[in-house]
Amino acid sequence: MGNVIETKGLNVGYGPIHVIYDLDFEAPEGEVTVIVGPNGVGKTTLLKAIMGLVTVYSGQVLFQGKDITRVPPYERTKMGIGYMPQVGNIFSRLTVEENLKMAAYTIKDQKMIEDKLELCFTLFPVLKGFLKRPAGTLSGGERQMLAESMVLMRDPKVMLVDEPTAGLMPKLVNDVLRKLKEMADTTGLPIVLVEQRARRALEVGDVAYMMRGGRFTFKGTAQELLNHPQLTEMYLGAVEARELRHVKE
Repeated sequence: MGNVIETKGLNVGYGPIHVIYDLDFEAPEGEVTVIVGPNGVGKTTLLKAIMGLVTVYSGQVLFQGKDITRVPPYERTKMGIGYMPQVGNIFSRLTVEENLKMAAYTIKDQKMIEDKLELCFTLFPVLKGFLKRPAGTLSGGERQMLAESMVLMRDPKVMLVDEPTAGLMPKLVNDVLRKLKEMADTTGLPIVLVEQRARRALEVGDVAYMMRGGRFTFKGTAQELLNHPQLTEMYLGAVEARELRHVKE
């Protein structure tokens, strides 16, 4: 199995502010790759670097083996890198239907658009009943379903998802993450998931990275990280570590 996304010796920042240091990262085809760690350690910055939205000081970003380090963001989208940011991921004044059709603007094949719509309704059947509703009237969980569907409408080859459970009520967190896993299993779409809720994210992941201070402190399977309470206690704090110990028990 190859890697859909790789970074090699990646150094990234915002102007003079260095955030990511010498990062080697791999996201395999057909897997859910989870990146966890405290706030402010560079998780979101890594996704932005893959999308070309931050300054790369040195190193490489590769997509399906091709160096895209200097490729502009809009070209990366056309190549098949789908990005779901944490905020601003829907058009709240447009209807659900308009959002979905807007997302497919690069696709000229009407049959493909119809097939993608059907896939979205299969994965998120609730959206079919909301087609004429303004997206801004949806609940937090429904908005995330719409945002995920909008990425799917672009026919991506990989999906980057940034903190999809941020701001959601606890009872919706598991639903959103389970839907991401269902999407991956149903379509074979590789997903790179950045998530603050480590335990829940690792439960749906295949590959796992732990991040701190712009560097990786762990790389392995999601299950291996779930079984490392000392590591999580060091980097995520005692509360999260207790959650992970509970899963192991």
